[in-house]
Amino acid sequence: MRRLFFKLLSAVLLAAACLAPSFAAPENSNAAAKSLPDNLADFRARGPASSTPNAARETEDSIVSRTTRTYISHTGNAFVVVLTQTKMDSAAYSLLTAALPAGQQMKLDAIGTASAADPRTVVFFKGNSFVKITAADSAAPNNSSEVELNGLAGALAGQLSSGENDIPVLVKHLPNWETMQPRASYAVSLQALKDLLPRQRVLDVISFAGSAEAALANYDAGKLLIIEFNTAKIASDNDWNIKTKISELRSAGENANALPSAYRRVGNYSVFVFDAPSEPVANELIDQVKYQQVVQWLGNDPYVYERAVREFTDTTLGVFVSVVKASGLALVTCLGVGGFLGALLFTRRRTRTRNVKAYTDAGGMLRLNLDEMTPETDPARLIGPGVR
Repeated sequence: MRRLFFKLLSAVLLAAACLAPSFAAPENSNAAAKSLPDNLADFRARGPASSTPNAARETEDSIVSRTTRTYISHTGNAFVVVLTQTKMDSAAYSLLTAALPAGQQMKLDAIGTASAADPRTVVFFKGNSFVKITAADSAAPNNSSEVELNGLAGALAGQLSSGENDIPVLVKHLPNWETMQPRASYAVSLQALKDLLPRQRVLDVISFAGSAEAALANYDAGKLLIIEFNTAKIASDNDWNIKTKISELRSAGENANALPSAYRRVGNYSVFVFDAPSEPVANELIDQVKYQQVVQWLGNDPYVYERAVREFTDTTLGVFVSVVKASGLALVTCLGVGGFLGALLFTRRRTRTRNVKAYTDAGGMLRLNLDEMTPETDPARLIGPGVR
């Protein structure tokens, strides 16, 4: 009886395993149809969407799926859309930096969160989605097809989830990031970072455990690489491994071009400079990297009262200093204006006094008009005698 039960259970489990793909397929198909519907603005799909789950393992499973579908415009132009969905927004951004058309720079908020385009291709990312749209026609592109290409990209971007709707924060920690961001590269895996710097053997000892991320930008002083680790412990372990590896490579007489010009740990960052003209120049570039730590409490913040008291004290002190400054400025202004007007009035009266010839019988001294002998009127203002 027991043997029969185990045989029956094994048969049920085997049947469930065989039927699982058939139940999963409609779900993947529905997800693909939702991401790339049959109609997008003035474009209609040609054929069903094809989806590949867990594609492109070169990014260490950061890619969830990749969906491809072809769209036809009302003029007959065909465009191939490849939609890649990742586990996090930064992975989609890294795919964008790796797929930039030659000679093109990234633009923010043009299509999606960031994008780049040439006459035949548009690439952009929004949220955890990376999209590449290519003109299927091999003929030379014209203004009409280029407008349709950008129109299809805009229509698709409008229906995608925006996620954080921003580029990774690490990019903004690059020195002069507004200028460097359009050309900076980004990596969320060690293999992707090695592809960007294939000659640097020091990268072999770095671990991307804990979802480390890296940003690489080319400066006049050299190539600046910033690797961010999520915890101080991981950053410390990698720092020790990096310093040990650099010492080993130098002892083995490694070519200087295969070694970083300078290296330093800055907070949870490991900062490298490659191909710099000299070590002091490389260190000056590293000095511009600032680590900004963010602490989040899972429960109640134990320092909320102290922070509130400090904020209240700073605010009160600031108000007091502002009032004192305003009062002092008002006092100085009043004294200055009053002094100026008083001096002006005094000078005017003194001038009038010198110009008036007063009668005196006291030997040139002033006398009081007690007997009212001095006229109180101005003869110049009296009406003269009439004409007979």
